[in-house]
Amino acid sequence: MKLSKFGFELPEELLAEYPAEHRDESRLMVLNRKEQTIEHKLFKDLINYFDEGDLMVFNDTKVFPARLFGEKEKTGARIEVFLLRELNQEQRLWDVLVDPARKIRIGNKLFFGEDEGLVAEVIDNTTSRGRTLRFLYDGSYEDFRKRLTLEGQTPLPKYINREVEPSDAERYQTIYAKNEGAVAAPTAGLHFSKHLMKRLEIKGVDFANVTLHVGLGTFNPVEVEDLSKHKMDSEQIFISGNASKKVNEALDNKRRICAVGTTVMRTMESSVSSKSRLNEFEGWTNKFIFPPYDFGIANCMVTNFHMPKSTLMMMTSAFAGHDFLKEAYEVAVKEKYRFYSYGDAMLII
Repeated sequence: MKLSKFGFELPEELLAEYPAEHRDESRLMVLNRKEQTIEHKLFKDLINYFDEGDLMVFNDTKVFPARLFGEKEKTGARIEVFLLRELNQEQRLWDVLVDPARKIRIGNKLFFGEDEGLVAEVIDNTTSRGRTLRFLYDGSYEDFRKRLTLEGQTPLPKYINREVEPSDAERYQTIYAKNEGAVAAPTAGLHFSKHLMKRLEIKGVDFANVTLHVGLGTFNPVEVEDLSKHKMDSEQIFISGNASKKVNEALDNKRRICAVGTTVMRTMESSVSSKSRLNEFEGWTNKFIFPPYDFGIANCMVTNFHMPKSTLMMMTSAFAGHDFLKEAYEVAVKEKYRFYSYGDAMLII
């Protein structure tokens, strides 16, 4: 499979800058792989495609306010710092992206907050934009994390061309988010409301949680035409014994197993046994799924409409079938579905 196979023209006005007014009232395109049919629904109609004993698997990662704005010592230049990963809790070391990167050198100090009470020193260059920062903070680790949260902003994707609003703190987070560690939301899950979850529960649909802390690797552009040469950044995943037990029981009973989002799909595919069972696991994954690919666990998937040539679109294409997904995306553009993180959803059965 070549990168050029995943290009398409996306009108700018289809980029969703805001979420739907109610989570479960975004639009839902339903792709039936067996029948090769496309239906147009609302997200809350999802319930009609599931029966008692079916299983939905969610990613319960929680987004933390990863975007900070600091001032460079002496010059006072405004520098954006995007926290990617904590490297060492004791030493307050973080892997970060800085913008504009050309202004930041090893040894520079950055000050955050009106009182400038949070200070970081650049101690290493990791990539052209990446740096390692050491935060100079005397208080307890708990106080330090509180301070980071206070200074940080909801890390909306760059293409959302507006200021972060107070409502984003809630809406750029799933209602079941629990384990903090993501710098981007697992967006398929943003469509689930408490009311819809309750209705699914009453119908007898079962739920399981896995965790994948979404990093920027998920969104890194693919820059090679031959997809087998693209390397994904590693992201941390957790699959509990309880989650693997529920999934394996659903497999035994030949139930519908729905991966809510590409992150869930990647997590499960990173820990499949040779007998197509889900193993308990804690570690890292850099799995890159593109067509052709045999999926071992899920037989159903909820996802959003993704960027052209993105790894997310490639995985969805592997699951839906390349030609069928291409057709669905053409329909989505024609029918003015909303794309990306705050956009509409797709159910592939």
